[in-house]
Amino acid sequence: MAKGDKNKKEKSDRATPDALLTTSTENCSTSSAASEANDDREAPLEVSEPVCVSAPSLDREKLPESELKEPVLANIIVQRYEGERCGELFHGEGAVVFQGGHEYKGSFAEGLMHGHGEYIWADGIKYEGDFVSNAPMGHGTYTWPDGSTYEGEVCYGIRHGIGTYKCAKTFSVYKGQWHQGKRHGKGTIYYNQGVTSWYEGDWENNRREGWGTRCYPSGNIYQGQWKNNVQHGEGTMRWIQLGQQYSGQWVNSVQHGQGTHTWFLRRVPGSQYPLRNEYKGEFVQGLRHGQGTFSYASGAAYSGEWKHNKKHGQGTFIFKNGRIFEGEFINDRMAEFPAFSIDGAKTPDLSGIRTHSPPPDGSDLPRRAKKSGGTASLLGPDIALNIETLLNRFPELQRDQELRQVQFAIMRHITLLRTIYSLYSSLGHDHSPDNTFLLTRLQFWRFLKDCGVHLHGITLVQMDHLINEKLHSPFSTMLLRQCLSYIVIAAYHIYHKDIGTSKNVLVECFSKLMKQNIIPNAKNVKGPLFCHALHAVIGLTYIDRCWEIYQVFCKANNTALSNQTMTARHFIWMLKDLGLLDSELTTARVLEILSLENPAIYNSAHSNLDLEITFLEFFEALLGCAEVKTIDGIKTSEHFQSGLVCQDETVRTSGGERRDSPLLSQQASPHTGVDVEYESTIESSNLISPGAGSAKSPEISPVLLEAAEELRPEEENWIKKTNHFFTQIFFPAYEHNLLLKEEVQEERLRQITKKRTALEKAKENARLREQCEAEQEERRRAKEKEDEEKGSVPEDDLNHSTPALMTPMAFSNSESLKPSPPSGSKKKKK
Repeated sequence: MAKGDKNKKEKSDRATPDALLTTSTENCSTSSAASEANDDREAPLEVSEPVCVSAPSLDREKLPESELKEPVLANIIVQRYEGERCGELFHGEGAVVFQGGHEYKGSFAEGLMHGHGEYIWADGIKYEGDFVSNAPMGHGTYTWPDGSTYEGEVCYGIRHGIGTYKCAKTFSVYKGQWHQGKRHGKGTIYYNQGVTSWYEGDWENNRREGWGTRCYPSGNIYQGQWKNNVQHGEGTMRWIQLGQQYSGQWVNSVQHGQGTHTWFLRRVPGSQYPLRNEYKGEFVQGLRHGQGTFSYASGAAYSGEWKHNKKHGQGTFIFKNGRIFEGEFINDRMAEFPAFSIDGAKTPDLSGIRTHSPPPDGSDLPRRAKKSGGTASLLGPDIALNIETLLNRFPELQRDQELRQVQFAIMRHITLLRTIYSLYSSLGHDHSPDNTFLLTRLQFWRFLKDCGVHLHGITLVQMDHLINEKLHSPFSTMLLRQCLSYIVIAAYHIYHKDIGTSKNVLVECFSKLMKQNIIPNAKNVKGPLFCHALHAVIGLTYIDRCWEIYQVFCKANNTALSNQTMTARHFIWMLKDLGLLDSELTTARVLEILSLENPAIYNSAHSNLDLEITFLEFFEALLGCAEVKTIDGIKTSEHFQSGLVCQDETVRTSGGERRDSPLLSQQASPHTGVDVEYESTIESSNLISPGAGSAKSPEISPVLLEAAEELRPEEENWIKKTNHFFTQIFFPAYEHNLLLKEEVQEERLRQITKKRTALEKAKENARLREQCEAEQEERRRAKEKEDEEKGSVPEDDLNHSTPALMTPMAFSNSESLKPSPPSGSKKKKK
């Protein structure tokens, strides 16, 4: 074939049977992913505190080799063709052998490879999939001679779109997005056959770039930002076997900038405090350098300057006994006492050392060394009570006796109380590096409800007011000493009227609460949230959003900022406003849910819907509503569009009663909707979806996931009901309600703007009228003045004036101004 003809064939969009586009093999060269052969740093640099733990060694791992590239198509001569034709063009099914040994078998259209086919290069590389006008286009599978494969989307023979590449040599697998033959976008790569080493996240030109999670073969995990295949930016690294964690800034896979490094230690049995050493401050090339604070597991702490992992410069050291040294440190030692070694394992003799003398109120000491009531706590500094407001109710001479007696009572039950604290603080958690949790207010409410504290005429909200004087977030935590103080306060307010004027009121109230409420009931966890470990983990995924909704409705129902709570009546109103009440979830059924653990709200004899409910009771009531909703009877979110609910359509009388408008009544009625089909897998409940969740969502351990795979049908049904109620009903209804409020507010603003514009226009018209009338009045006065001036002319001049100088009035009446003839002359004429 002539050279000119060959060039002409290359430029042609369509080929003849004698010259079809085919491929030439290309060696399996390395791409930009070859940079992954560099060390992928997994272990931390030397960041351990010498007195705490030894430094972990570097754990380096080589990344897999690059995947093979796709062959490229080129022009060659057809040697043999067998198959269908249309005229002189290949058309239909056929097989062709090209010069060089390449083969194609599949569909043809007007002389071009078009449709589904299989192309095999002479060196053994095979492509099977879709062709469009001689180009691999659509979905296809590449197979290399060594067994490596690619299956996914192809554009002009290049991997482009979503696809999976499997490398036969390294057993690595990449699943995700491709762009022009390179990993680009979202994707997951498994580096070994055992799937113990993987990366999931962002890619850019075959490099890890953006946000991603890297799991190493040792089990260590990094989650954060990447740049050019290394950790760079904000991220968190957890060394599982070493019991360490770093969260902060990275530069080229090294801790650099602000960050927190934690060494988790084994927890002492019965201790409420997490045993861990922690440094929070500045890092330079993996070393503590700059300003930072190191907190020791013993309770000691250092805050000040660091240099190459050592205390160096000005700093403050607080010993575990509460004494403080403030001054200069050189090479990890106090400058004034170079022979004195700071050791977190012992309490040094500080006699003669310059320290701060603590003030009388103990404010310079750590909180666990603080004294209560002017007397050292018999329970020890770790659990000193804080019940001063309660002691102030007694005569001053009686306060010390009351405090000491109740401390003795707590000491008798301290083992049980520690166990209770540990049990309830672990609700909703499945694991922890140090097996230590702090009790949240949500868990404390559950403890009070299990003990039946709310059945003595005092609601949990009222108890919160008595304890704290103001409401707190349900996620705020409390130490053991705070929990014990709250129990003593609760016991006094429940039983002090029964005790009378005894000398030891506090201890008798506390003992009665322990005997009648805590000891028989404390470890029997009830309620739909914490009664089952899996229920707690699943339920807590929705709790943050529900807390936001709870706060919004509390503010809407209470004008006083100090009383932002919700009553049982408000809860029912909320469900009605959101259009959730129907033939299944009736008002009577809601009352049964609310009164399940609190009969004071509703029973066969009476009801009191003005009782306040805590956020725990609010959330557990929602879980109860989710139980009522059956999957077959649940309506889709479309029914929220069938009617408009306006909060302004609800009228509250001066007595606090509520009257609904016809529009609201129509919205609260049941709606017809489309039934929703659900998958029967646990994955539909967002349990095991990769990358799901947020920073606030609890993580589910592999042990719990393994247990979830073996769920009983009723547990699986509960998960599906709960997930559907919150994600498909409650949250969409709330969002729709917010949208309606915004529309009503916008319409109200439009009406106000319209009225304001009309009023301003009316004012402007009135002003113009007044101005016009004033001008007319001015012209009238000027004309009158001019007439007056003309009217003062002498009578002779007036008689001889010309008609042109006379005013219209004077001219029209000129006849009347002529002198009448004498009466005598008239008679003569007659």
